[in-house]
Amino acid sequence: MAAQKTKSTWQNIRKFFNDIHLWIGLASGIIVILICLSGTLYVFNTELREMASPELYKVKSDNGAKPMPVEELIAKVKAITGGKVASVKISADPNRSYQFMVRLRDKEEGKKGSEKGENKAAGKSEHKGERGKKPEKGREGPGGGKRPSAFAVNQYTGEILGNISESKTATASFMQTMFSLHRWLLLDKIEKPLIGELENRKLGSYISGTATILFTLGVITGMVIWFPQKIRAWKQGLKVKWSGSWKRKNHDLHNSLGFYACIFLFLMGITGPQWSFPWYREALKKTLGTYQPEDFEAPKDPESKLTLAAIKPLSITDYIQAADRVLPYKGDYSVNLPKDSTSVIAITKNQTGFFAPSAGDKLLLDQYTASVLKIEVFKDKPFNERVSGSIKALHLGDVYGMFTKIIYFFACLIATSLPITGTIIWLNKLKKKNKAKAKIKASEKKAMQPAL
Repeated sequence: MAAQKTKSTWQNIRKFFNDIHLWIGLASGIIVILICLSGTLYVFNTELREMASPELYKVKSDNGAKPMPVEELIAKVKAITGGKVASVKISADPNRSYQFMVRLRDKEEGKKGSEKGENKAAGKSEHKGERGKKPEKGREGPGGGKRPSAFAVNQYTGEILGNISESKTATASFMQTMFSLHRWLLLDKIEKPLIGELENRKLGSYISGTATILFTLGVITGMVIWFPQKIRAWKQGLKVKWSGSWKRKNHDLHNSLGFYACIFLFLMGITGPQWSFPWYREALKKTLGTYQPEDFEAPKDPESKLTLAAIKPLSITDYIQAADRVLPYKGDYSVNLPKDSTSVIAITKNQTGFFAPSAGDKLLLDQYTASVLKIEVFKDKPFNERVSGSIKALHLGDVYGMFTKIIYFFACLIATSLPITGTIIWLNKLKKKNKAKAKIKASEKKAMQPAL
């Protein structure tokens, strides 16, 4: 018998990582396909929703018409909705509507207010409600309160075009389903808990988060085993041999496409589990050096100061002009209105365009003088803070606008295909190995037969 060749250290390392890559892929394959497929479609969530409801976002500025003063629009929104305007978004595109974030008055709150006098007169405690009646479900914000609703307004006519937050189209419903599949594997649609008292939404989040961690490990091990045993053969991993057999084409698609997309897949995978596991989110922030304990008190924002010289009220236009002097580039504005007499005007400005960064620059202005009290230019922040502040953008793919969205779309499409092509590679190898074993057994059996 010929002596078997001893494997080199690199061959043993590749074999070790290849085994990890294989079993990770088989364990998480189906879940990864669902997560990546829904993620592929969700990349253009905003664009698809807007295409389905153009009447909420598109307006015409005929004959050089000028927008109405924002203050007049705020008054109209208040009068019609009965809520409090918290902020306004002003697009650099003159043919795009303004958006007003409005805190609507709760219906139950209005009832309590009207019944307050009656309850007191009847000697009832106003804190007692109807037993067994659950409060209406609303869109809750991070603090537990209801999120503001976004109303689209035609800035040239003052017409309220509709409530974006309550827009119901087939596209919006489909994208919401894709989001549920991506985050919770649709388990949030099931009311009865599947495991003990654990919420199905949390269960789905744990499963998707675990699968994403395994996927990230698969990307890392895939990067290692991509490198060929002979360095001079590295070019083979960059192309697909279309003239080869279907097995060779499948292998090359898995190998080459995985290489081209690996950086983007790693960014998606490393950022995803933070929405599933608090410990992961904390570890990620600690790694980036931006973690703050729960009892950490952030520095207080500066306050506006009313002086005798600041008697004349300022308009939103005055604040935007003040922001333009500090941030002299074309962009979209988000203006947060002051909550009280000492609060500041908070303005965020985002650049526009095909290659525009998603992160905005922030200003705090004195509401009486429009003087700049604080500036936060994103590109001037330390690298770790910029990365930490871009976790969501890095996961969704809008780091640099439409440019990176297109890249992420194809990267997600590749990610969806990898478990499929990888499983086919494994089945082909398994089939080949079984054939080799059968051949050896047949030859051994033949050798044991007595010669005639």
